[in-house]
Amino acid sequence: MSASVDPVIVNPDSNEQAQPASRVANKNYKGFVAGIFSGIAKLSGLYLDFHPDLWSLIHRKVGHPFDTIKVRLQTTEKSQFRGPLHCLAQTIKNEGVRGLYKGATPPCEWFFTGFTMFRQLLSNMRLDGHGLCVSIDVILALARADLGSCNSMLGSLTFYRRILRDHVFSNPYFQRVKPRSGERALSADPRLPTVGHGIAGVMAGCTVSFIAAPVEHVKARLQIQYASDKSKRLYKGPIDCCSKILRSHGFHGLYHGLAATLLFRSFFFFWWGSYDIFTRVLSNQTSLSAPAVNFWAGGLSAQVFWITSYPSDVVKQRIMTDPLGGTLGDGERKFARWKDAAREIVRRDGFRGFYRGFLPCFLRAFPANAVALLAFESVMRALPE
Repeated sequence: MSASVDPVIVNPDSNEQAQPASRVANKNYKGFVAGIFSGIAKLSGLYLDFHPDLWSLIHRKVGHPFDTIKVRLQTTEKSQFRGPLHCLAQTIKNEGVRGLYKGATPPCEWFFTGFTMFRQLLSNMRLDGHGLCVSIDVILALARADLGSCNSMLGSLTFYRRILRDHVFSNPYFQRVKPRSGERALSADPRLPTVGHGIAGVMAGCTVSFIAAPVEHVKARLQIQYASDKSKRLYKGPIDCCSKILRSHGFHGLYHGLAATLLFRSFFFFWWGSYDIFTRVLSNQTSLSAPAVNFWAGGLSAQVFWITSYPSDVVKQRIMTDPLGGTLGDGERKFARWKDAAREIVRRDGFRGFYRGFLPCFLRAFPANAVALLAFESVMRALPE
């Protein structure tokens, strides 16, 4: 019986040695594994005992209050909350500290849904002479599983970077925009130009949006329930919210705000494009270590992302918290289209309304994403080829 031989993939424009197809497949899994550790670092620090109750407790204590304050400022008038501190004080006064954690459950539950899928991914891996060979169909399925949004986004980002590098920017036409041979790059695909990283970010953002949109929709509706008495709230919790929306409006209602989510995540172009620029500048112009470069590039690029994308996030939150109407009994719908919500913001608050609630978001963005990107790149370097 003849031994099976892996087909060889050759990139005619690369100086690298030809690699077996299985070895190329091996590299695809790294982004998803590294993304899990990035999500853990971003939400709660590197805690590796995935116990649901403790994980949920840790997650809720870290960043969710910032998000609650942001969403409430984005979706209310100035007469209700004058600023972040006033919103914080009023929330605690009227609803207690627990009011800051409304809507915290959906991301946690989605994490464990995604983690279960990741375990299924591991069971679909096989070990042979070339290491772990991962089915590309399973990889794409995991790209749509939101492990706290972070690992699916980073995993699919790594996958799309590789696709663009090997099948688009390997074309001789694009060779002139590749990094110079003397540059020391620390990003996942050093041969991919900055615009390629930006395009990969947009593609990853679109992939994650189909999972993130209903989760963010439910979270936002829970966050703007101001009644401290649970009996006076329309939704008792995330499951009740999902069931009522599905019963009244079907899956279309649950995905209310999908277009706005896709638009918001298209600004990942600026996040990952600037991340590549910061990485190259810091690695070539400073003596910082690789982890330090990842930390600073991750934090600074996240600030660029939020500065450019925040207006679209404000509109997204207005749409997601807009009454759906009908048998749901939550009021009359105000915004039929994205531009209707944008016009209302300008009419009521002027263009400054597009940055209402920006401060808590901006303060949280640097440390959270700096640590997340540091963890991601560190695991990417540590994992075997």
